[in-house]
Amino acid sequence: MIIALLSDIHGNFGALNACLKHASESGAGRYAFLGDLVGYGAEPREVIETVAGYAAGGAVAVKGNHDEAVAKTPSYMNEAVRAVADWTRETLSGDAKSFLASLPLCVREEDMCFVHASAAAPERWEYIDSPSAAQRSIDAAGAAYTFSGHVHEQELYFEGARDRITVFQPTRGSAVPVRRHRRWLALVGSVGQPRDRNPAAAYALFDSERSEITFHRVPYDHLAAARKIRQAGLPASIAYRVENGI
Repeated sequence: MIIALLSDIHGNFGALNACLKHASESGAGRYAFLGDLVGYGAEPREVIETVAGYAAGGAVAVKGNHDEAVAKTPSYMNEAVRAVADWTRETLSGDAKSFLASLPLCVREEDMCFVHASAAAPERWEYIDSPSAAQRSIDAAGAAYTFSGHVHEQELYFEGARDRITVFQPTRGSAVPVRRHRRWLALVGSVGQPRDRNPAAAYALFDSERSEITFHRVPYDHLAAARKIRQAGLPASIAYRVENGI
């Protein structure tokens, strides 16, 4: 089974469609959405409708901090992000908001754990930004494979010699063997707002039969996505980030 792993869509419907098309053409038989369906982008309704449709068909979907912020904007968000959260709350239907509220923080299936941030404390939205943070999440997940987003980067942490956690920078498009005798944590990147100065959408494919994961970048019309942000009256700084991948 090939599982498409998509995180941090952030209301970017064009980027989501590009990744879903790429995943389908690559043989994906199942999908997992790892949180932050909304925030930043101008098409949260379309994104939620699409993900809800996949979830109804058996896809995994978990909650991210921006999804939670639709209920109440937290104080830690900066002014621009708070403005988007408030706009999103006003834009969404009651059903869409109920869908976001119903999402679980973490889903465990067999030897896999799906979570937006750290499995150690999903509700605290901790970033996996070091081997020690990855270790805490891996231990809490209790699974061979932990799949996360939140940091908007594509990285692979694994348990090496003496159970020490090491980080690996994958090459886009190249399958990485991830055998079950080790424990792994994959940060799958951001579909809707990459931050490595490459605006192409990011996601990953996990082949459970071959025990391989492949990280992908998918070009899409990011300039159109940025125009929609401006047309919606959202902060220009958000559009600039989508245009430049920062």
